[in-house]
Amino acid sequence: MDYFLFSVAAIIAVVSAVLVIVQRNPMHSALYLIITLLCIAVLYLQLSAQFVAAVQVIVYAGAIMVLFLFVLMLLDQENPIDTPSTLRYQNPVAAVMGLLLLVELLFLSARAQPPAVLTSGAPGSSPGFPGSVESVAESMFTRYLFPFELTSVLLLIGMVGVIVLAKRKL
Repeated sequence: MDYFLFSVAAIIAVVSAVLVIVQRNPMHSALYLIITLLCIAVLYLQLSAQFVAAVQVIVYAGAIMVLFLFVLMLLDQENPIDTPSTLRYQNPVAAVMGLLLLVELLFLSARAQPPAVLTSGAPGSSPGFPGSVESVAESMFTRYLFPFELTSVLLLIGMVGVIVLAKRKL
């Protein structure tokens, strides 16, 4: 079951990552990027990294992508300017570099040793695991309470600044 979930999440992540690059519409590209980030969060959950998965969804797929979509909405997308490419050799060089990367990946994957089987369970299965949600929350709200609150104030200032800039544009 774990292998099936990994395979499905990995395939969806790779396909949506390719669609991020191929799409000409930046809004569709941003939506495919959100799908990619959510699939990566599923892969983090399979590694028993619940905190990293939650941060992936909240920070990247949530806040950063909302900010990115907000910027795309502020830009005038009704009349895109089609400028001709000024670099004549850009496409052939990109194709050669892509083929070199593919050959390198195939060469390295052929020489790779199979990983050793883990017998001790998942990486985060031990109770004293320093990357667990409980240990991160305990250190964040005890030792690092002041930097945490300072960061929240800075984020609040950033949100107010965005709202002021958006109101001025309208």
